[in-house]
Amino acid sequence: MPLTTPSVYPPASGEFMKWPSRRSVVHSTGGMVACTQPLAAKCGIAILNAGGNAADAAVAVAAGLNVTEPTSTGIGGDMFCLYYDAKTGSVSALNGSGRSGGQCTLERIRKDLGLADGVAGEMPMTSVHAATVPGAAAGWVDTVERFGSGKLSMEQILAPAIELGEKGFPVSEDAAFFWTRGEESLREASPNFAEMLKADPSAPDGVRAPRAGDIIKMPHLARTFRTLAAEGKKGFYSGRIAEEIVKVIRDRGGYIELADLQHHLETGSEPVDPISLKFRGQGCASSPNGGVELWEHPPNGQGIVALMALGILQELEKAGKIPTFTPADHNTTPYLHAVIEALGIAFADAHWFVTDPSTTPVPSSSLISQPYLASRAALFDPSKSTTTLTHGDPPSQGSSPFPSPALRSSDTVYFAVSDAAGNAISFINSNYAGFGTAMVPQGCGFTLQNRGANFSLDPAHPNVLAPRKRPYHTIIPGLVTNLSDGSLHSVFGVMGGFMQPQGHVQVLLGQIVGGLNPQQALDAPRVCIGAGMADVGDVHGRVVYVEEGMPEGTVEGLRAVGHPVKVLKGWGGSGRQMFGRGQVIRWTVDEVEGTGVWSAGSDMRGDGAAYPA
Repeated sequence: MPLTTPSVYPPASGEFMKWPSRRSVVHSTGGMVACTQPLAAKCGIAILNAGGNAADAAVAVAAGLNVTEPTSTGIGGDMFCLYYDAKTGSVSALNGSGRSGGQCTLERIRKDLGLADGVAGEMPMTSVHAATVPGAAAGWVDTVERFGSGKLSMEQILAPAIELGEKGFPVSEDAAFFWTRGEESLREASPNFAEMLKADPSAPDGVRAPRAGDIIKMPHLARTFRTLAAEGKKGFYSGRIAEEIVKVIRDRGGYIELADLQHHLETGSEPVDPISLKFRGQGCASSPNGGVELWEHPPNGQGIVALMALGILQELEKAGKIPTFTPADHNTTPYLHAVIEALGIAFADAHWFVTDPSTTPVPSSSLISQPYLASRAALFDPSKSTTTLTHGDPPSQGSSPFPSPALRSSDTVYFAVSDAAGNAISFINSNYAGFGTAMVPQGCGFTLQNRGANFSLDPAHPNVLAPRKRPYHTIIPGLVTNLSDGSLHSVFGVMGGFMQPQGHVQVLLGQIVGGLNPQQALDAPRVCIGAGMADVGDVHGRVVYVEEGMPEGTVEGLRAVGHPVKVLKGWGGSGRQMFGRGQVIRWTVDEVEGTGVWSAGSDMRGDGAAYPA
């Protein structure tokens, strides 16, 4: 690691914060946890203090978040992570996403959904067929085995979350809001809904969604964690838990079988090579770091959208179509117009090409190659928005007349963890939409994800449903290294379905262009291309959602160049939650002491914060 690195702070301007937040950057030399739930963060801090490393602590946080925020995440969902090894300077990736069942053929599912020939249709979020094999349980074990310190057992790592589940905990505001919103879906999805609700003798049937500040216990989930801790992956993908997963799906008319869970047990999570883009634009090349390299998961994840958008912006600057922006240009009309258009072009490609590469080839290297990005950048017009976009040609597979199914908002948890040795992990875990399918396997205390809703049901689409295939995945962790020596710059991410690559680009550029520290970069107002769409008209939208707090001149300027802007206010599902919740942990070295320092921010849109070890 370098002896000195640039401070996380911009030059003094006399102004602490332009936006309605008064959070400060949190610093530590011993490690850091940044996540959406304080009690879950405490689980990770306990593991760091017990001698575990960042990977060990991350799994403790993931389990803690399952207990405290089951409205967004859980062991019935999927996970991805990027891990930075301080000793080797290497970046590794682990794909912990599950697959469709072996009997889930396109013909069978289309028939069950009543889709006529010639009609693309889509998978309903509430359908039993949206359930895919949970990948998180294997992912947690594989994360510890592959990246962990080797000093702590799974029993020790899961113990803090088990204690939360068994003794109970007070529910936070965000979780209470989404718990109440999801109560009806829990009741409708399976007869085991009471496991996910608060026992209350005054409630009509003895249970209800917890309110903010209520104590709730999750004993069934704690029992599931105890089984995973004692028996490993086998305890989840075979035996009682596996049988209950299959039963609740079969009782609803689904097709996932014990053989599918056994298949995931045998294959485990997939170690994959992360993909990256070297960014020297916007003055980066002349900085001490010589630029940055953004690392993302390859497809079936959508991290390639962030890489493509960043690469397109770099090509636009080379071609003189956009300037080298200054901090004063951050979130101005020309700046956001370029960001919006670059994201739109990137989504147009991703909506067609991103799928499971183990079943369908994905031209990832071509999509992020300099010549291709330059050709896509040629579509940009600095004076007006692009109204129609289709995917490009590396290689051409025809036009894309129907929307990708990967367009819906979702509830996810992203968190970042670092340790005193300089290791860091970028970790994301999700049910997909809220409680996912909301189906609860009896006696297990978790819901099954509805990630299969992201499959296309059109036979011509690369992301078409097929047996034992992974769908287009929205959840993406991010990691950044310095080009000068490969040292760590940061681990970061932004939650929220299609918003995630958009958040990656905006939060990273906020630091690079805007000169913002990690907390300011998260707090700055964001934009969101409606449903991530770039080419399907008015239904999902060419609408550009803009968060309240954006300068009025910027909003009117975006409208003037043709963007149909909608400003979102308030907090709930149709308000600022649209823009996701993010975390950033930056690494720098004190230039006098030579000591490494972690500097973290946590999104004001969530309940959590950054916590030092």
